[in-house]
Amino acid sequence: MDLKAQIDLTRLPRHIAVIMDGNGRWAKQHGKMRIFGHQNGVKAVRETTEAAAELGVEYLTLYAFSTENWGRPASEVNALMTLLVTTIRKELKTLTKNNIRLQAIGDIKNLPEKCYKELLEAIELTKDNTRMTLVLALNYSARWEIMQAVNNIAQAAKDNNIQPGNITETTFEAHLSTADIPDPELLIRTSGETRISNFLLWQIAYCELYFTPIFWPEFRKDNLYEAILNFQQRERRFGKISEQVSE
Repeated sequence: MDLKAQIDLTRLPRHIAVIMDGNGRWAKQHGKMRIFGHQNGVKAVRETTEAAAELGVEYLTLYAFSTENWGRPASEVNALMTLLVTTIRKELKTLTKNNIRLQAIGDIKNLPEKCYKELLEAIELTKDNTRMTLVLALNYSARWEIMQAVNNIAQAAKDNNIQPGNITETTFEAHLSTADIPDPELLIRTSGETRISNFLLWQIAYCELYFTPIFWPEFRKDNLYEAILNFQQRERRFGKISEQVSE
């Protein structure tokens, strides 16, 4: 039986998040520049998105560019931004054809103007698609997001729009970039690294973590199926004990 056929479609994670790691190391293994790895990572994005949509996953979030990534060599950053623009442009027809909505989280207003414009256009053109939501985390960091939420809530309190004693988890979540997106149930990181790297720190409080040694450019549909099967073998207790969960 193939991997896809083994998946219980009634127990899919509603939201899967992915830290797409290992592009540079994969390129180095092949004697190429780092951007070669990023270029080949586009195929992994396409296959993972298609596989998730085919299964019925509702949300797929991809960590595409962190605020810390600006510290990389300027040549790599510029190449990444160019790749982002061309990829969004090329994949827009595929997103529309497959009824996939595009969204973005992060400080996207501070992306290069051309990237920002292409991103907003793609978000607008796919806003009515309903099969799955593909979320790109761009110029994103969880600490930035949390500080933005804190400052916005503080301003609301200063303006007497909220009382400090009435601030709840729901209040806080409403001020996050993911306010309209359910928390991830499964987080996948490729390349063998076992870090979270400042990604969705609030949202992954009870997320199942899956680490694979495969570099992102090599990640394919079967690798996603393996991660989901692993997820389905776990007991999710949310602080309770096994007997309570099975009742």
